[in-house]
Amino acid sequence: MKLLLSLIARLPLGLNHALGILVGRAVYALSPRYRRILVANVTHSGLVPRPSDVRRFAHRNTEENGKGLIELAWALVRSEEVPAKVRARHGWESVQALRARGRPIIFVTPHLGAFDVAGRYLWNELPILAMYRPHKKSWIDALLREGRNRGAAPDGTNVAPATLAGVRMVLRHLRGGGCTILLPDQVPTVGDGEWVDFFGRPAYTMTLPARLQKASGAAIVFCYAERLPRGEGFELHFAPFEAPLSADRREAARQINEMIERMIRECPLQYLWCYNRYKRPAGAPPPPARQAP
Repeated sequence: MKLLLSLIARLPLGLNHALGILVGRAVYALSPRYRRILVANVTHSGLVPRPSDVRRFAHRNTEENGKGLIELAWALVRSEEVPAKVRARHGWESVQALRARGRPIIFVTPHLGAFDVAGRYLWNELPILAMYRPHKKSWIDALLREGRNRGAAPDGTNVAPATLAGVRMVLRHLRGGGCTILLPDQVPTVGDGEWVDFFGRPAYTMTLPARLQKASGAAIVFCYAERLPRGEGFELHFAPFEAPLSADRREAARQINEMIERMIRECPLQYLWCYNRYKRPAGAPPPPARQAP
């Protein structure tokens, strides 16, 4: 499998993405569950108002999902080439200004665009310590760890486990002036989330960004890497959240989702609509009942 990953990574980015399109189409055709979740999430989002356009949007979105899956090999194996493929950095000056003042930064990066590319770029530029949940399959976990550590921290010190101990590691890193990256639209475990709306439907949303900010004084910067057509590269988008997140857990989670929605509206075709964002974690309370209009 490692050999296959290496072979895929050697493809020029345009061919890599072309292969991804084929993979995305195959998954859409062969997996009813994948297709059902993707179409349902797009439909309920309201971003594609005409039902006749939903399937067309879903087909284009699944091609982007396939690109994201296959480009992961490129981002892991050829991480040193990532900066050269970044064609623009919209809002990067705000990041530079924060760092010039010595501010630690929590980068909030949803499953939008080339999120592994965004992470690789930030690892190349800044002292990043990110939490990492080991993959269930050991051989996949080994490949991911090796790739994500390449060019950043060969000894693995750029990742912390997705546990309470890992949260403490990240907090110490932030208090020391470092930075971290969070995927805010992952469904958290019980006790680490709140039910708040995401595109008009209750989604169990993590509260970790607000807790880390409150304990460290770090700035919050939302970001994503937009994938350009024909393998031309990527454009990075950075948007600092100017005010501190609310001290109220539920309101802070609502603020997070509001910003994620805003970014998705900028680049809707590249969001991971196939992710089951609305699932209820085992042991979590049910979502609140919807009020009648």
